[in-house]
Amino acid sequence: MIVVLLIVSYIAGTIPFGLIIAKARGIDLRRVGSGNIGATNVLRTVGKKEAVFTLTGDLMKGAFAVALMKVSGYGAPYAGLAGLLAVTGHDYPVFFRFRGGKGVATSIGALLVYAPYVGLFTVLIWLAVLFISRYSSLGALTAFTLLPLNMLVFKKGLTGLSLSFLFAILIYIKHRENIRRLLQGRESRVGQKKNN
Repeated sequence: MIVVLLIVSYIAGTIPFGLIIAKARGIDLRRVGSGNIGATNVLRTVGKKEAVFTLTGDLMKGAFAVALMKVSGYGAPYAGLAGLLAVTGHDYPVFFRFRGGKGVATSIGALLVYAPYVGLFTVLIWLAVLFISRYSSLGALTAFTLLPLNMLVFKKGLTGLSLSFLFAILIYIKHRENIRRLLQGRESRVGQKKNN
Protein backbone atom coordinates (compact mmCIF):
# COMPACT_ATOMS: atom_id res chain seq x y z
CA MET A 1 0.00 0.00 0.00
CA ILE A 2 2.77 2.41 0.94
CA VAL A 3 4.45 1.92 -2.44
CA VAL A 4 1.18 2.64 -4.26
CA LEU A 5 0.68 5.86 -2.28
CA LEU A 6 4.23 7.00 -3.01
CA ILE A 7 3.76 6.32 -6.73
CA VAL A 8 0.48 8.26 -6.66
CA SER A 9 2.33 11.14 -4.97
CA TYR A 10 4.92 11.24 -7.73
CA ILE A 11 2.28 11.03 -10.48
CA ALA A 12 0.27 13.82 -8.85
CA GLY A 13 3.40 15.95 -8.98
CA THR A 14 3.75 15.42 -12.72
CA ILE A 15 0.45 17.16 -13.54
CA PRO A 16 1.63 20.24 -15.52
CA PHE A 17 -0.93 22.86 -14.50
CA GLY A 18 1.08 25.70 -16.04
CA LEU A 19 1.47 23.88 -19.33
CA ILE A 20 -2.24 22.99 -19.48
CA ILE A 21 -3.41 26.50 -18.59
CA ALA A 22 -1.05 28.13 -21.10
CA LYS A 23 -2.11 25.65 -23.81
CA ALA A 24 -5.71 26.70 -23.23
CA ARG A 25 -4.56 30.21 -24.23
CA GLY A 26 -2.76 28.89 -27.30
CA ILE A 27 0.72 29.23 -25.78
CA ASP A 28 3.36 26.52 -25.45
CA LEU A 29 4.99 27.50 -22.18
CA ARG A 30 8.13 25.52 -22.98
CA ARG A 31 8.82 27.78 -25.97
CA VAL A 32 8.33 31.21 -24.40
CA GLY A 33 10.02 33.18 -21.63
CA SER A 34 12.26 30.98 -19.52
CA GLY A 35 10.72 27.80 -20.93
CA ASN A 36 9.74 26.82 -17.39
CA ILE A 37 6.25 25.47 -16.70
CA GLY A 38 5.82 27.18 -13.33
CA ALA A 39 3.75 30.15 -12.19
CA THR A 40 6.48 32.77 -12.66
CA ASN A 41 6.83 32.02 -16.36
CA VAL A 42 3.04 31.89 -16.71
CA LEU A 43 2.88 35.34 -15.12
CA ARG A 44 5.46 36.72 -17.55
CA THR A 45 4.10 35.14 -20.71
CA VAL A 46 0.39 34.44 -20.23
CA GLY A 47 -1.19 36.58 -17.51
CA LYS A 48 -1.86 37.20 -13.82
CA LYS A 49 -5.07 35.17 -13.56
CA GLU A 50 -3.46 32.18 -15.26
CA ALA A 51 -0.43 32.49 -12.96
CA VAL A 52 -2.69 32.38 -9.89
CA PHE A 53 -4.40 29.23 -11.19
CA THR A 54 -1.02 27.65 -11.91
CA LEU A 55 0.31 28.56 -8.47
CA THR A 56 -2.79 27.12 -6.81
CA GLY A 57 -2.58 23.89 -8.78
CA ASP A 58 1.11 23.45 -8.03
CA LEU A 59 0.54 24.11 -4.32
CA MET A 60 -2.24 21.53 -4.27
CA LYS A 61 0.02 18.82 -5.70
CA GLY A 62 2.36 18.95 -2.73
CA ALA A 63 -0.46 19.39 -0.24
CA PHE A 64 -2.38 16.44 -1.70
CA ALA A 65 0.60 14.08 -1.49
CA VAL A 66 1.29 14.81 2.18
CA ALA A 67 -2.40 14.80 3.13
CA LEU A 68 -2.92 11.49 1.34
CA MET A 69 -0.21 9.87 3.41
CA LYS A 70 -1.49 11.38 6.66
CA VAL A 71 -5.11 10.33 6.18
CA SER A 72 -3.87 6.85 5.27
CA GLY A 73 -2.40 6.61 8.76
CA TYR A 74 1.29 7.00 7.98
CA GLY A 75 3.56 9.16 10.10
CA ALA A 76 5.77 12.15 9.43
CA PRO A 77 8.63 10.34 7.63
CA TYR A 78 6.31 8.87 5.00
CA ALA A 79 4.28 12.06 4.72
CA GLY A 80 7.47 14.03 4.11
CA LEU A 81 8.68 11.47 1.58
CA ALA A 82 5.38 11.74 -0.28
CA GLY A 83 5.82 15.51 -0.43
CA LEU A 84 9.34 15.11 -1.78
CA LEU A 85 8.09 12.70 -4.43
CA ALA A 86 5.41 15.17 -5.51
CA VAL A 87 8.12 17.82 -5.89
CA THR A 88 10.30 15.34 -7.79
CA GLY A 89 7.36 14.61 -10.09
CA HIS A 90 6.90 18.33 -10.69
CA ASP A 91 10.62 18.89 -11.30
CA TYR A 92 11.25 15.71 -13.30
CA PRO A 93 7.96 14.48 -14.84
CA VAL A 94 8.43 11.13 -16.55
CA PHE A 95 5.65 11.95 -19.04
CA PHE A 96 7.45 15.08 -20.27
CA ARG A 97 10.98 13.76 -20.70
CA PHE A 98 11.82 14.80 -17.13
CA ARG A 99 11.58 18.49 -18.04
CA GLY A 100 9.45 20.14 -15.39
CA GLY A 101 9.24 23.16 -13.15
CA LYS A 102 11.38 24.36 -10.26
CA GLY A 103 9.30 23.00 -7.43
CA VAL A 104 8.84 26.06 -5.23
CA ALA A 105 5.04 26.09 -5.06
CA THR A 106 4.77 22.31 -4.82
CA SER A 107 7.34 22.28 -2.01
CA ILE A 108 5.44 24.97 -0.14
CA GLY A 109 2.17 23.09 -0.58
CA ALA A 110 3.79 20.00 0.92
CA LEU A 111 5.26 21.99 3.81
CA LEU A 112 1.96 23.69 4.63
CA VAL A 113 0.39 20.29 5.30
CA TYR A 114 3.47 18.60 6.77
CA ALA A 115 4.26 21.41 9.24
CA PRO A 116 1.86 24.35 8.83
CA TYR A 117 3.87 26.92 10.79
CA VAL A 118 7.07 25.98 8.98
CA GLY A 119 5.24 26.24 5.66
CA LEU A 120 3.74 29.60 6.60
CA PHE A 121 7.09 31.07 7.62
CA THR A 122 8.62 29.76 4.39
CA VAL A 123 5.91 31.58 2.43
CA LEU A 124 6.44 34.79 4.42
CA ILE A 125 10.20 34.74 3.86
CA TRP A 126 9.75 34.09 0.15
CA LEU A 127 7.22 36.92 -0.19
CA ALA A 128 9.28 39.35 1.90
CA VAL A 129 12.41 38.84 -0.21
CA LEU A 130 10.33 38.93 -3.40
CA PHE A 131 8.68 42.20 -2.33
CA ILE A 132 12.01 43.83 -1.49
CA SER A 133 14.09 42.54 -4.41
CA ARG A 134 11.46 41.69 -7.06
CA TYR A 135 13.41 38.46 -7.66
CA SER A 136 11.19 35.39 -7.29
CA SER A 137 14.23 33.12 -7.49
CA LEU A 138 16.07 34.97 -4.71
CA GLY A 139 12.97 34.76 -2.53
CA ALA A 140 12.76 31.00 -3.04
CA LEU A 141 16.47 30.44 -2.49
CA THR A 142 16.43 32.50 0.71
CA ALA A 143 13.30 30.79 2.06
CA PHE A 144 14.65 27.29 1.47
CA THR A 145 18.13 28.16 2.74
CA LEU A 146 16.41 29.07 6.03
CA LEU A 147 14.12 26.03 5.98
CA PRO A 148 16.38 23.85 8.19
CA LEU A 149 16.45 26.65 10.77
CA ASN A 150 12.65 26.86 10.65
CA MET A 151 12.39 23.11 11.23
CA LEU A 152 14.64 23.47 14.28
CA VAL A 153 12.74 26.47 15.65
CA PHE A 154 9.44 24.62 15.39
CA LYS A 155 10.98 21.43 16.83
CA LYS A 156 10.27 19.08 13.94
CA GLY A 157 13.05 16.73 14.96
CA LEU A 158 15.59 14.87 12.88
CA THR A 159 12.96 13.84 10.32
CA GLY A 160 11.92 17.44 9.68
CA LEU A 161 15.52 18.61 9.56
CA SER A 162 16.49 15.89 7.09
CA LEU A 163 13.49 16.68 4.90
CA SER A 164 14.33 20.38 4.95
CA PHE A 165 17.79 19.72 3.52
CA LEU A 166 16.32 17.50 0.79
CA PHE A 167 13.73 20.14 -0.16
CA ALA A 168 16.47 22.79 -0.21
CA ILE A 169 18.77 20.64 -2.36
CA LEU A 170 16.02 20.16 -4.96
CA ILE A 171 15.36 23.92 -5.00
CA TYR A 172 19.05 24.71 -5.47
CA ILE A 173 19.49 22.12 -8.22
CA LYS A 174 16.55 23.53 -10.18
CA HIS A 175 17.71 27.12 -9.66
CA ARG A 176 21.29 26.69 -10.89
CA GLU A 177 20.79 29.00 -13.85
CA ASN A 178 18.96 31.55 -11.70
CA ILE A 179 21.88 31.61 -9.27
CA ARG A 180 24.29 32.18 -12.15
CA ARG A 181 22.17 35.04 -13.52
CA LEU A 182 21.79 36.59 -10.07
CA LEU A 183 25.56 36.61 -9.65
CA GLN A 184 25.95 38.14 -13.11
CA GLY A 185 23.21 40.72 -12.52
CA ARG A 186 21.13 39.35 -15.40
CA GLU A 187 18.24 37.74 -13.53
CA SER A 188 14.79 38.98 -14.55
CA ARG A 189 12.65 40.64 -11.91
CA VAL A 190 8.95 39.89 -11.49
CA GLY A 191 7.04 42.14 -13.87
CA GLN A 192 10.00 42.30 -16.25
CA LYS A 193 10.40 40.36 -19.49
CA LYS A 194 12.76 37.43 -19.43
CA ASN A 195 16.43 38.15 -20.15
CA ASN A 196 18.09 35.85 -22.65
